[in-house]
This record gives sequence, structure tokens and C-alpha cells, in this order.
Amino acid sequence: MDRSVSLTQADWQRALTNQQARASLLFGRTDAEQKRLGYFHTLREICQQPWTWLRTCERMVASSDSLRRDLSGIRHLSLTGSGSSEYAAECVRLPLQNELGICTESISGGALLMRGGKALPPERPGLLVSLARSGDSPESSGVVELLLDTEPELRHLVVTCNEQGSLAQAWRDHKGVHIITLPSETHDKSLVMTSSFTNLLLAARVLGMLDRPDEYRKLCGQLSQITQELIRLNFDRLANIAAREFRRAVFLGSGSRFAASREAALKMLELTSGRVTTISETFLGFRHGPMSYVHEDTLIVCHLSCDPTVRAYELDLLQELDRKKLGLCKVIVGEKIPPSVVRDDDEIIECPGLSDLSDEECSTVYVVAAQLLAFFRCLEEGLLPDSPSEGGIINRVVEKFPLHAPS
Repeated sequence: MDRSVSLTQADWQRALTNQQARASLLFGRTDAEQKRLGYFHTLREICQQPWTWLRTCERMVASSDSLRRDLSGIRHLSLTGSGSSEYAAECVRLPLQNELGICTESISGGALLMRGGKALPPERPGLLVSLARSGDSPESSGVVELLLDTEPELRHLVVTCNEQGSLAQAWRDHKGVHIITLPSETHDKSLVMTSSFTNLLLAARVLGMLDRPDEYRKLCGQLSQITQELIRLNFDRLANIAAREFRRAVFLGSGSRFAASREAALKMLELTSGRVTTISETFLGFRHGPMSYVHEDTLIVCHLSCDPTVRAYELDLLQELDRKKLGLCKVIVGEKIPPSVVRDDDEIIECPGLSDLSDEECSTVYVVAAQLLAFFRCLEEGLLPDSPSEGGIINRVVEKFPLHAPS
């Protein structure tokens, strides 16, 4: 992996296209042809992520002083977003709670719209962190406006990828709202969130490491290196997996990786326009009913922990699936995956370096693998990754809807 550390993004892409036939084909077409085929933005936004994380890292470190003021004296931390942004919040909740030593929750923007401050922990003062790609969805500004009016002891931090969005513009001059915009390339042009998701996740992650900037930089650098190699070595493998005859997909994960599995399931659902149905579950929760979802046409994607105790429980479940001969095949993503849980038709995605990280820090790596899998399945379905929704059922920004004051 050390060989890739010093590579620029352009050098890395050349290495990718030299080593992976599918990458050579996709990137080898002209930009105009890629846009005509509908994958120009999505492919780049997935592959650019290891480098965008480093720029987001520096953006957040530069904001450390103001972020310390936001956190000073708070008794609870709440993170909010809608859809993928909510799942990004869930991915960082546990490490932030462990480091800050205060109640830390992830709450959907919809729950806050419907219940207002009643959906929040009762302790005050508190900090609400709003994560948003565009900041133009109805929930984004609606939540901030509602809580500014009804919760005077609640501070607001907005992290968004779009400095021109409604969320960033409406509250830019409000003394009770601190706004941070991420580098412009994180504002995905594709319908689905890819690089915006992982960058919002890593931006929020800094809140637990404000007094350890070098550790935060090291974490972002390690994730960048691991993911560069994940894509470079597994691009064609993920394309081949996506070509298998599955109509259902299950995504399993524990702890923060369960939140990553929720995002992974959403990516497959969105990018196939619902043609591949998906569910996500924890390894231990899967036995309690959701296992009945698995048929002969089901792909089972397993985000394997590096923690010995957690992994022991996860391997028990994988062995049970094998005994029962469930599913089309398993795709196991992790490091040092034991051969005992790999069937003949299974696929493994080895990610060297994951065991060097805390077990709750690996969500971004798992999500990138799932993004590529969904991207390739979208192409297999004959859809356009940049705009996969048939008939415009879903849009890049949620359509406006009426906002009602909670009772």
C-alpha cells in the first residue's frame, strides 16, 4: 500500500486504468461519450473520494477554534440530516459520544420537523449539527428555523457541501448558527450522494478530535490510502460481482458499520431504480426475522469487523448462513477474512490496513465498496448512474412540501 501514498489523483487514475480493464473502458471514452452514457459524474465522484477527504480534513482543522466554542459547555450533541446525511450522522455518533463523554444522538430531519425540541435530549445547552449536501431540501432550513424559534439554548452548526444552498445562505449572518462549507468538489452533481456522504461523515468526525489534529489528519490519511487501494485492486472484481444474477441484496454491519450498511442498501436501491430490492440489518439482528428475506437470488454483503469479539459474533452468523445454504453468494468486505466462512461462489474484498484503525472508523471504506457495486449494477440494468430514477420518481433535491408547526 505504501506505493500509492505519494500518488497524485491523476497518477493513481493512470495506474487504475492500466491494471483494471473495466476502468480502462469507462475512463477511456471521451467526456462527451461518458456524459451521453450517463456515468460521467458518478464515476468521478466515487473515485475522487480519497483525495477529497484530505482537503475536507484541512478545512475542518482550520475551523478548530470556532468548533471548540460551539462545543464548550454543552450537555448533549445531536446530529441531524435526511436520507444519506442522516446515515452519515449515525456513522460518527458512537466515536463522538465516547470521546466527548456526553449524550450524542443521530436524529432525522423529519423527526425534528414533526416533534421539534421534544425529539431532542432534554439537557441544555446543546449543539445541533445539521449535515446536508445541497442544503436545499425542505427539512434542512425548516429544522433550523423551527428550533431557532423554540429552543433558545440550542446552538447550531451547519456542515454543507453547497455554499450557495438555502441552508448556508439563509443563516450565514445569524449569530446562533455556525456554517462550514466543504470543498466545492464534494457537492455531487449525480443524483445519488457518494463523495458528499463520506466527506460529511469525516467532517463531523473532527468534533471528537479537536485537540488532536495530527491524529485526525492521520486517520483521514489512512482511510485515503486504504480506499485508494480498495478501488485500484477491486474495480473489476466489483464490476463482475454486479453482473451476477441477483434481484435482492442484503447489507450487514455492526455498530457504525450498520449505519454504513443502511447507506449501502440505499445506494443499491437508488442506482437500480428499485429493480434490486434491498434491506440492511445488524449481524445479530438478522436472525430475528430479516433472514427470511434471503432467497436464491439474494446477494449478501457483509461488512466484517476487525474487533475480535464483534467478529466472533459475525462469523457465527456467516457460518449459519452457509449451513442453511442461504443466498446466491456472500460478498465479504474486511481484512484477514478467514477461509472458513468463504464458500466456493463467495467473493472477498480484502482491505489491508483496516485493523490499524479503531473498529468504528471504517465506515467510509465499506461505503465506497458498496457505491462501486451499486454503480456497476446500475450499468448492468441499462440505467444511467448520473440520473438512474426512471420517470423522475426521486430527484437530486427532494421536492418542496408543506411544513407544519409541531403541536
